[in-house]
Amino acid sequence: MIAWRSLPLLALVAAACLAATPAPPKISHVTIVMMENRNYPLVVGSADAPYFNQTLVAQGALLTNMHAIGHPSEPNYLALFSGSTHGVTDDSCPHTYATPNLASELADAGLTFGGYAESMPSAGYQGCRGSENLYARKHVPWPNFSNVPASESSIYTGMPSPMPSLTWIVPNMCHDMHDCSTRTGDEWLAKNLPPIVAWNAKNDGLLIVTWDEADPDPDGSNRIPTVLVGPMVRPGTSAANVNLYNLTRTIEWAFGLPCIADECKTPPLAGVWK
Repeated sequence: MIAWRSLPLLALVAAACLAATPAPPKISHVTIVMMENRNYPLVVGSADAPYFNQTLVAQGALLTNMHAIGHPSEPNYLALFSGSTHGVTDDSCPHTYATPNLASELADAGLTFGGYAESMPSAGYQGCRGSENLYARKHVPWPNFSNVPASESSIYTGMPSPMPSLTWIVPNMCHDMHDCSTRTGDEWLAKNLPPIVAWNAKNDGLLIVTWDEADPDPDGSNRIPTVLVGPMVRPGTSAANVNLYNLTRTIEWAFGLPCIADECKTPPLAGVWK
């Protein structure tokens, strides 16, 4: 029995939160695919995104009240990867941090991380830009952290084998919709995601497809499309008011990891699991 009166207030609050959080569903692997610069109505229900709407949304959980953390791109990538924007309010490069993040947490727990960026000039690349402006470090958060080995940063050429515990895939600046059309990005998703979805179905894997920010953001809500697909997901919609920090917390919850920085204020996603 815990001697509650002997615990500091913060410890009591943490213990209460843990007690109130249900056990996660069975999730052995998580894959994140992060797209670019679309607000919710530009993708959800759009004729230019048939794969997203007719396949992913049809079999997954669509978060209808999901929000990014800020503007422009980089703060959102940092937030999802490390639970904090680190005070970044632009797309400046380079940055170097040694603070906890999803990759370092997984390593501490004996699990694996793989960051895959399409059109990155070379594995472990630390530069801010690639040739033809198809790669940008502002969209790739892990090179900013000294506690993430360069060996965990790879060029994306297709579904990894073996799949790490957490796989983060960054399409290039055209395929993520940043510099090209919604249709182009949706066609990239249709080409690259089916083998991951099929593998997940047999291996308790969760796929998260989200966007970095709402652009345009006419009402300032920063509402972005996000869908979760996997054998543990209950198909349908969730109108819960959530943001990218809730995704970070959900990944940690799935793997039994502690929270980091600002995302400690948010709970894991609820109401989307079987």
